[in-house]
Amino acid sequence: MTITATTSSRPEATTPELVRTARTTGLFYLGLAITGMLSFMLVRNQLFVADDPKATLANLTQHEALARLGIVMEMGVVITQALVALWFYRLFKSVNAFAAGSIAAFGLVNAVAILGSAAMLATALDVSQDASLTVGGGAAATAQLLYVVAGHLWIISGIFFGLWLMPMGWLARRSGGVPSLLGWILMIGGVGYVANALLTYVLPDAGPALDLLTIPATVGELWMVGYLCLRGVRRP
Repeated sequence: MTITATTSSRPEATTPELVRTARTTGLFYLGLAITGMLSFMLVRNQLFVADDPKATLANLTQHEALARLGIVMEMGVVITQALVALWFYRLFKSVNAFAAGSIAAFGLVNAVAILGSAAMLATALDVSQDASLTVGGGAAATAQLLYVVAGHLWIISGIFFGLWLMPMGWLARRSGGVPSLLGWILMIGGVGYVANALLTYVLPDAGPALDLLTIPATVGELWMVGYLCLRGVRRP
């Protein structure tokens, strides 16, 4: 099998370890998907009201437990993103060390960006509980601003999320350990994520239309998670 060719003259001897590494990578990736959906798509949407700072502040005050859950989920994104980035390096380093290192590097940068978002959400919660922390327009405006900044961190970090999908897809194809079509979808999805992040600011009125660019990435990621968790990698 190509993925182990540079590490052993008897690939069949290392295959069980390789499969375990692949499945561990898949489990970390699954954790990233779950925490990401819970933090950004579920919890945030229940607390943040885009055009009403007072409503956002009221939600933070009245639903403190939910706000804290959102912070913990974003921290979960950071943890799982960092771990899956390192495990992808471990999985693919024998195929091409530079490309595998690129996955790790881009994934870790993305994790740092989400770490900043988590800090913003934690600060917004503090503002909702302590008026002395407010600036300018008061608690509502301050909390709203922090949530807006957190949202932009997610959007801009999409550049690095797209960049990490590109070498992932290339390595998936090169390794022979996962379906070649999956590798192509991941690479196309990576380009779509980068384009989405850039065009969000170039075409601010495009709105949901730009989200179509991330569909290939979503398909590829779900396929990769399922394949790694259930199959691991193809045996030689």
